[in-house]
Parts: sequence; structure tokens; C-alpha cells
Amino acid sequence: MVQKQLRSAWSRCLCLIWALLWTPSVRAISLETGDKDSVCSAATLITNGIMDYYEGIRYGGTVGLFQPPYFWWEAGEVFGGMIDTWAWCENTTYENIIYDALMAQRGSSANYVPANQSTTEGNDDQAFWGLTVMEAAERNFTNPPSDEPGWLALSQAVYNTMLSRWDTANCDGGLRWQIFQWNSGYDYKNTISNSCLFTMAARLARYTQNDTYIDTAEMVWDWLMDVKFIQNKSDGYAIYDGANIGTDNCSTFDTYTWSYNYGILMAGTAYLYNFTNDQIWLDRLSGIYNGFESTFVNASTGAMYEHMCQESGNCNNDQRSFKSIVSRCLGQTAVLVSSYTDKVMTIINKSASGAASSCSGGSDNHTCGINWSYGSWDEWYGLGEQISALEVIQNTLVLQVPPPLTNSTGGTSEGDVNAGMTSRETSNKNEITVTSKDKAGAGVLTAIVLIIFVAMSTWVLI
Repeated sequence: MVQKQLRSAWSRCLCLIWALLWTPSVRAISLETGDKDSVCSAATLITNGIMDYYEGIRYGGTVGLFQPPYFWWEAGEVFGGMIDTWAWCENTTYENIIYDALMAQRGSSANYVPANQSTTEGNDDQAFWGLTVMEAAERNFTNPPSDEPGWLALSQAVYNTMLSRWDTANCDGGLRWQIFQWNSGYDYKNTISNSCLFTMAARLARYTQNDTYIDTAEMVWDWLMDVKFIQNKSDGYAIYDGANIGTDNCSTFDTYTWSYNYGILMAGTAYLYNFTNDQIWLDRLSGIYNGFESTFVNASTGAMYEHMCQESGNCNNDQRSFKSIVSRCLGQTAVLVSSYTDKVMTIINKSASGAASSCSGGSDNHTCGINWSYGSWDEWYGLGEQISALEVIQNTLVLQVPPPLTNSTGGTSEGDVNAGMTSRETSNKNEITVTSKDKAGAGVLTAIVLIIFVAMSTWVLI
């Protein structure tokens, strides 16, 4: 009886501890949008939570990677946001970690196709690291040594290797989703891979003042329109996910709409309009923005949400991070296109307030949720939720910091227009060359195994 009472008391104690750890706390992150001290204090708490998932400083961990189930591309997205925290909040706490990650994941060809990803990496995965080192160039993040490629050169290497994969033999152009033939998705052409190439071209054009990049941006945009991945609707553009090459040249497409496609294309058109002052890019920005606002902004609260999966609770790990990408792209748009500043900042500020309210969970009381209209923590948590909250909250400062730098406005990163031109990176770097000696050795080993197997079978029969 005493033992049962003790077990019962211990059980109640454990339940109480668990409730205290995981019951949403009313102590949400305090946030005054646009106030540097408030925003940077919130960013510090959220970034500390992000680092709980980081493998690179753990024994046996890989520098630049986060723990499973978070993929390599998302690490690139994380470090892009942390570069902005470093620049805007003058917070150097994680400067060395960011720097080491960007350097470690470059790969032997310095184009972000590292050997540890060579069997799984897609064009979009590579592109997110390319956009991150472009962010490093535009924010004057700590430069590599002079005998190493600069952030700009690394971004150009990603751009050049991606452009070399432009596939006119199927669907009259476009990038495939996957780089390597053995990966599922190699026969799929998706909007995000092509949108990233478009936006990288736009940012490189503005940074370097090189109009050649504009030609690429126009080519990608025209293809996305021609293949009908972007369609003009009454309430703005509908931007679809992609299509299998199939037998009908990408004519049957996947009509899922994801926020990050809108965000990446919005930023690209904003960069191009800022650089060229060409009305056509402003018109295209208008179509993207209108489609985004009508699809991904909660009409009641004004906060962003991932409409394909959030309300049903079916967002996967990747999709739970998409609002981080959109938040940064909205910030870039607000800065680069003055006619959109007010309306974009309204979305950012309302979303940031909702995100701060969601960051009230976990044992640390600042674990962030996915629902920015809920008013408190919704019991969702993960790397995607943390980086999304970080991006939208810190982008409430975007009008108070210098716009993205160029090589004529103080950008110091060294470039190389030919970076990455020597390799298309479509072979498996981990593949082992098999020699005649290897084959002979394998034959001997096989014979030995067969002899042992026959001998054991005979013994069993006897």
C-alpha cells in the first residue's frame, strides 16, 4: 500500500513537472516592433533557441549542419537570417559559428555542392546557400582571407553552376528540381529552383552593375510565364509549384501554392526595379504582391500563414520554415521599392507581433509556434518555427538599417564573374574508381564467401 501511494505521488509529481515545462506560458517575448533594443533582445532569445538544434558545436557534429530531421538547405536559410541579426543588432555572439559554417559547406569546388550532400542535393538546396552568401556580401559580413573566394564569388559560383544546368531539351527551358539523375525529382521542374536563379541574377545585377545578369532574370521570368507556372488571375498572380517533364513537356502541373515562391519572386522583382527603374518589374511585383496578400495573409489579424497546410496541421518540416524566407523577402521589398514600403511593413509588423506572442512555449518560455494569429504558443515547435519568428521580428528594423550594399555603395566582397564555370557538378564526388585489382580482389572474396557457405550447408545436412 505504501509503495502504491509512493508510486502515485511520484506519478503526480512527474505530471506536474511535465505540465510546467510544456504548458504555454503567458510570458511571451516582449516586443515593440521597430524598437531596436526590443527587437534585438527578442532576436537574441530566439537565436539561442535556434542553436539548440545546431550540430556543428557538438561532439561528433558536422560544422554547418543542424540535427535531423532538418535538411542541409534549411541550414543555409538559418545562417542567412543570422547574418542579418549580426548586422542589424551588432550581435557578434555567433559570428564565428556563421563564418565557419559558410566556409565548411562550400565544397571542394567552392560552389556549395559539398561531398556530404552530393547524393541528395537539389538546385533549390544549392540556391539557398547561394542566396545566403549573397546576403553576406550585401551586409559586409566578415570576409574570407584574400586567398579564398569572397562571398560574392561564392554566390557567382552558385549562379554559374545553376545556369549551366538550364535544360532546353525538355519543356523548352528551365531548371530541374534535382541536380543528379539518381534522385527522385530529377524529372520534375519546379518554381522554387528557377525562382532562386531569377533572384540570384537580380541581386548580382544590382550588386555588380552587370546587365548580363538581367538577361538571365528575364529568361527565367519568361519561361515561368510561358510554362504557366505563373498565371495572372483577377486577384494577382497564382504561382504554382511545378510539373513533371513527362510526355507533355510540363503541361500538367502541380497547382500547390507555397509562400516562399511568392517571396523569392517578389524580392527578385524588387531588386530589378530598384536597379533598372523599369516599370515592367514594378508591374510584375504588383501581380506577385497582390497574389501573396490575398492568399497568405489572414484577413482578420493581418498576420502571415502558410495556407496550404497550416490550418489543417499538415505542414512538414520544410513548409514550417517557409515564412522565414517570405519575411526576409518582404523586408527587402519594403526597402527597395518605396511605393510598397507602407503596405509591406504593415504585414511585417502585424506578423511580428503575432510571432512574438507565439514564442511563449517550452521550458525556456520563448519556444516559438507556427500560428501567428493564435495569440500564444500553439504547441508547435522546431527549427522552422524559430527561424520564421526570428526573420519576421528582426525585419521590423529593416527601414532603420542601410539597404543591401553594392560594390558602389560600400560593399567590400570580392567577386569572380567566372567562378564555378569549370564544373557542372552533376557527378557523384563520393563515387569510388574501381580498378582491375579491386575487381580481382572482389572476385577472390566472393569465392571465399561461397566456399564457406557451401561448407556450412554441407555440415547442416550431415
